Amino acid sequence: MTDIDHIKDKLLNSKRLNADEALYLLENADLLLLADLAGRRRRNLHPEPIVTFVSDRNINYTNVCVSGCKFCAFYRPPGHKDGYIIDRSVLKSKIDETLELGGTQILLQGGLNPGLDLNYYLDLLADIKSHANIHIHGFSPPEIAYIARKTSLSIQKVLQKFIEAGLDSIPGGGAEILVDEIRQKISPNKCSADTWLKVMKTAHYLCLKTTATMMYGHIENKTHIIEHLLKLRKLQDETNGFTAFIPWTFQPKNTLIDVKPASAVYYLRVLAISRLVLDNIPNIQASWVTQGDKIAQLALAFGANDFGSTMIEENVVAAAGVKFRLPKSEIVRLIEDAGYKAVQRDCFYNAVES
Repeated sequence: MTDIDHIKDKLLNSKRLNADEALYLLENADLLLLADLAGRRRRNLHPEPIVTFVSDRNINYTNVCVSGCKFCAFYRPPGHKDGYIIDRSVLKSKIDETLELGGTQILLQGGLNPGLDLNYYLDLLADIKSHANIHIHGFSPPEIAYIARKTSLSIQKVLQKFIEAGLDSIPGGGAEILVDEIRQKISPNKCSADTWLKVMKTAHYLCLKTTATMMYGHIENKTHIIEHLLKLRKLQDETNGFTAFIPWTFQPKNTLIDVKPASAVYYLRVLAISRLVLDNIPNIQASWVTQGDKIAQLALAFGANDFGSTMIEENVVAAAGVKFRLPKSEIVRLIEDAGYKAVQRDCFYNAVES
């Protein structure tokens, strides 16, 4: 029996991949075999022919950041003429528009801004909740770790205060590649891989659900991708707090990392491997924001069961020169044309009235 046959046999018998097997598949498996295996795993987890999506808006409350990430075209350093902190009236108008368009949540993220104290964040959350009944999916682990360090509070204490003020769930941003060898080169001032995982672990034990992400296609290699996935799988075994995983390709335009963009084929390979390795994370999201509509539609055959967000507003990827846009009606059409029923969901993957 060849290595491929052995690994295929394991997967067909619902056995877990180890690091070597996952790497072997990523490097050697036929693309259509990966699609078949990932598709089977997807159908085991989600037997009904349904693809979900969420209607929300990405709101960046500030673009001022001291992280110095080489991959980011959005941030501005402190004192820069283009730096901003969002005006509350503008924020509220964005939320009102989101609700009018059928949105159910906002994704609230910003930079590591040294000019903001803990009360700013608590007031921001409370102000949003007093203004509108909307789910706040906010503050990535690097933001939370930075706030904890600045305030000399524990991560748990910061999260408890955020929950009391109105935080509903945490996005998986700032993961990049969860290997410090890579993180130190591309995001020198951002939290370590262990700290990222600690924030998520703490959130899960506080009953705060989160997503997880992976940004690849920059300076990492395939072993780093597998290591990232296995770290997520290990934490999910312990906490069961991740609702979804979103892999997406680095967009190099306007950044300090000069590489050729990862191909759509490589995206599909990584997506399929993600579905196969992360056997305990229920949902895998297609990234139409970086891949465009057709590849995202094809991703549904490579293990993805969620089409992500309508993204009424998105700024970070757009700053890197990638500006795909899909209205809700087009997302529904793409899902249905691929042979699935489109279902609008909330952050916890419950169906909502659309």
